[in-house]
Amino acid sequence: MGVEAMPIKIIEDLPVRKQLQQEQVYTIESSRAISQDIRPLKILILNLMPLKETTELQLLRLLGNSPLQIDVDFLHMSTHKSKNTATSYLQKFYKTIDEVKDDYFDGLIVTGAPVEKLDFDQVGYIKELRSVTDWAQSHIYSRFYICWGAQFALDYYYNVEKIRLDEKLFGVFPYQNKEASHPYIRGFDDVYHVPQSRHTRVDYEKIKTIDQLKVLTCHPDFGPDIITSQDQRDLYIFGHLEYDRDTLKKEYDRDASSGQEVQLPINYYPGDNPEKTPLFQWKSHGHLLFNNWLNETYQNTLYDLSKLPEL
Repeated sequence: MGVEAMPIKIIEDLPVRKQLQQEQVYTIESSRAISQDIRPLKILILNLMPLKETTELQLLRLLGNSPLQIDVDFLHMSTHKSKNTATSYLQKFYKTIDEVKDDYFDGLIVTGAPVEKLDFDQVGYIKELRSVTDWAQSHIYSRFYICWGAQFALDYYYNVEKIRLDEKLFGVFPYQNKEASHPYIRGFDDVYHVPQSRHTRVDYEKIKTIDQLKVLTCHPDFGPDIITSQDQRDLYIFGHLEYDRDTLKKEYDRDASSGQEVQLPINYYPGDNPEKTPLFQWKSHGHLLFNNWLNETYQNTLYDLSKLPEL
């Protein structure tokens, strides 16, 4: 008999729930979950992306494919006025750091954000983000930073510089598995494909000098993709294994229709023909990474989260 996926607990009436149910990603509402005698994993998602529902759906698909019960809460920056998401939506489905500051969580996911061309100090909510990052050291067991979120965290923790690329890294690229036995990339192929969409990179030479960091996967030209701290409580990824098949297509179509001179995503469309359906080359590794992260968090987190050791 196979192991069934447990439901993820989400707030009542979250709009993407209907789509998740259609995809047979199981969810459970708070009113039902509270009656179950289960110690679920508590995951907090700091969603910095402008299209909140798209990112919610991508991440919940991956978190929901697990035999563990996951309780998910969403966090937003109270010091940022969203242009793409109604305030009423954020008030109903999201929390602020003031609302969760006395709570403890097993895991935190910090998404990317479309602000990578700005210096960190130019980002309007950077002070609040730094406060959340400090709070997470004592209130969250495992932290998972994605794309710009990873660049920010590495700069904040270790002074690893963010460097502007001459041209945008845009497409799907092969990365090499350098630490096949590491639990975060258990099951990864020797070479796997990753969607990238960014204008910046991190200083790889600086990372090599930091004993607290381990590079798990790497590209010979573009540098690392997945990095972890030696204690495995912090995970960083610069690519987007959570992306849907058509995420890069939507980005390309958006920029092309606005009159920008935009390059075709590399290694994405069959025959580089944008009229053809893009190849979905990273889906299995996205599920592997998130399942591995959840499993490692479950195996190592404390039952009483209030006793978490601060780094």
